[in-house]
Amino acid sequence: MKAGVLFSGGKDSTLALIKASREHEIRCLISVIPENPESYMFHVPNVSLTKYQAEATEISIIQKFTKGEKERELNDLKNAIGEAKEKFGIEGIVTGAIKSNYQYSRIKRICDELKLELISPLWQMDEIEELKEVLKEGIKAIIVSVSAYPLTKDFLGKEIDEAVVRKFIEFREKVGFNPSGEGGEYETFVVDAPIFKKKIFIEDFDVVWEGNSGYLRIRKVSLLDKNLTPGVGFEPTRA
Repeated sequence: MKAGVLFSGGKDSTLALIKASREHEIRCLISVIPENPESYMFHVPNVSLTKYQAEATEISIIQKFTKGEKERELNDLKNAIGEAKEKFGIEGIVTGAIKSNYQYSRIKRICDELKLELISPLWQMDEIEELKEVLKEGIKAIIVSVSAYPLTKDFLGKEIDEAVVRKFIEFREKVGFNPSGEGGEYETFVVDAPIFKKKIFIEDFDVVWEGNSGYLRIRKVSLLDKNLTPGVGFEPTRA
């Protein structure tokens, strides 16, 4: 099936892209960029940089801006998906939703209205198993926002690795923390994955922190040859 992928640049949409690409022909990525930092539907930190991730994967991308107002932002998503259908002939939409009925039901409704299949390779996965699959697939994702206890500023810039997964398991057992971050507890930005032809190197960034939450604002990135540049493309100690 020819498919478009709803792509935020984070670990979940990247994992969904990888899994869907094994069964479907991925024709494009679709990113909706909200102006509202409290968007109900969309990943916010650094989502405008998905154009560089698209370039790294050599997959076309449609980027659309939205005011990020509840429900009204769905019209902007529908318009973006409709454009992808017209331009790339897609027959289905891939989403990285895990257990969010809010996201899943609304994307399903849009797909039904546009006569598209909904492809949800992560749907109803256990959150820890999803994180382990991110690692298994070789996805290099760094944490770019934290918004929930017991996450601290020190987590900004950390790569999702085995040590972080162990810590998230501990947090889930102690305080009921959602280890996937699907509820906005944290968000990620992928700098490398097997589906990338090049890796993303973060050249400049700053940290915005207020109260008990904050985010890493990426100011400049470049694409580098994966064979010549070791590491994840980021130095966490700078955060």
